[in-house]
Amino acid sequence: MLTPPSARDINRFLDQAIQLAAGSVADGGGPFGALVVTADGRAHEGVNRVTRDNDPTAHAEVVAIRTAASASANFDLSGAVLYASCEPCPLCLAAALWARVGRVYFAADRHAAAAAGFDDALFYEYFDGTRPELMPVLQTAVPASDVPFQAWRDNPDRTEY
Repeated sequence: MLTPPSARDINRFLDQAIQLAAGSVADGGGPFGALVVTADGRAHEGVNRVTRDNDPTAHAEVVAIRTAASASANFDLSGAVLYASCEPCPLCLAAALWARVGRVYFAADRHAAAAAGFDDALFYEYFDGTRPELMPVLQTAVPASDVPFQAWRDNPDRTEY
């Protein structure tokens, strides 16, 4: 099990995430910053680059995860801790889960983000199952549906994840 960081470290890294977020605003970006501190103690930064890169997935947390994975040459960030200036949205939480991040700390909550114009309440409702009409997702099985999975199962050189 992952040993929790000290209160001092949590505060220090959250302060850094907040400073990254403020710096992002000064550079014309969104008001979000994040750090991934990997098990070896290295800190990897990310800021919101959605509008800068025209990439709706370039949230600060995702950018920090991408940076940490690239620097570590590993998609598995087990033992890492994510520090975010604001409560991670469902996209960022899913990215942290896929990266196997062990723990997440955040400063401001989703309500503070909503007050600043970043309201993702509908996304939470969608994933809670109360607003499926926002984006219908429908399975359409076709005869070749399993072909990619069979190729995966048959590949002795695959990298499990």
